[in-house]
Amino acid sequence: MRSIYYILFMALFMSCAVKQKGDDGKSGKDGKSGEKIEITAADIKKSMEYLASDELEGRATGSEGIEKAAVFIENYFKANNIKPYFKTYRDTFQIEMLKAHLHEKESEKFIGYNIVGMIEGNDPELKNEFIILGGHYDHIGKGKEVEGDSIANGANDDASGTIAAMEFGRYFSKSKTNKRSILITLYSAEELGLKGSAHLARRLKEAGLNAYTMINFEMIGVPRAAGKSIAYMSGFNRSNFAPILNQYAGEEVAGFFPKAKEFQLFFRSDNFPFFKEFNMPAHAMSTFDFTNFEYYHHVDDEADKMDYNHMANFINKMIPALEGMMNAPTKEVRLSDE
Repeated sequence: MRSIYYILFMALFMSCAVKQKGDDGKSGKDGKSGEKIEITAADIKKSMEYLASDELEGRATGSEGIEKAAVFIENYFKANNIKPYFKTYRDTFQIEMLKAHLHEKESEKFIGYNIVGMIEGNDPELKNEFIILGGHYDHIGKGKEVEGDSIANGANDDASGTIAAMEFGRYFSKSKTNKRSILITLYSAEELGLKGSAHLARRLKEAGLNAYTMINFEMIGVPRAAGKSIAYMSGFNRSNFAPILNQYAGEEVAGFFPKAKEFQLFFRSDNFPFFKEFNMPAHAMSTFDFTNFEYYHHVDDEADKMDYNHMANFINKMIPALEGMMNAPTKEVRLSDE
C-alpha cells in the first residue's frame, strides 16, 4: 500500500512540475524549452547604430543602403531562430513612380522588399491564428543639408519601430510563451505611400492568412512628457485593443492622443493596409507626439538623439501586454464603431 501512495505522489509531483515549467516559459508538455529575457538599452543601441548609420545613406527604397538594412535584419532573424514565413525572408514587389522632368512625366521602376519572419505558436489550435507586429525600415534617403550633412538617417522614423518589432521577435522566439503565431513584418516603401505594407497585406489576405490583430510600431525612440501615457495608439476608439493591452500590462501603455484623429494618423501608417484588407483591429503605436522631437524627416534624426532606456522600458512593458492578448483562449480584441 505504501508503494502505491508513493507512486501516486510522484505522479502528482511530476505533473505539477511539468505545468510549472510551462507557466514559467521554460519547458512544457510539448518538450520545447524557453528562456525569458529582458530587452536592454544596449541591445537596442547596437541595432540602431547600424540601421541609422551614414553607411546606409538614409535607407531609401531601391537603394544600396536599404539593401544593407534588409541583409542586417535577415541575419538578425537567422541568429535568433525567427523563421522565414515565405520561402525566404523577402516579400518582393515592384514600384513604379512618376517623376516630373521639366514639362514631361517619366516613370521610374524599382524593386522593394518587405522582410517577414514567423514565430510559431505553441498551442495546437491557437497557433493557426496570427498576430502581426511591424514597422517600416525604409526612410527618405537624403534631406535638406545641414552643416554639410545631407543623409536623413531615420533613427526615430522608423529604425526605432523596426528595432522594437525585431526585439519582440527575439523575445518570443526565445521564450516560446506565445500560443498564437506571430509575424514580424518590416516594410519598405512606407515613405512612398505605404506601398510595401499594402503589398504584403494584400498577399497575406489572398493566401488566406487567419489574421487576428496587427500593431505597427511607428517612431518610439523618444519619451513623452511626464504625466502622459508611455505611448498612444492611433484609431484608439476603433477597437478595444488599447484597454485589452493595458489590462494585461497592468498600466496604461497604450493611451489616447487627442490630435491623432485630426492628423489622420490611423490612415498614414502601415497598420492601415492591414485594416483595409482584413477588416480587423490594426493600429499604430507611437511615443512621438509632435511636441517631443523636432527632427521629423530631418538630417538630425540620428542615433545619438534616441533615448535607449525609454525604448527598452516601452518594449519590456509591452511584452506582458502582448503575451496576455496572444494567449487568451478567445479573441478578446474586436472592432468597434468610432
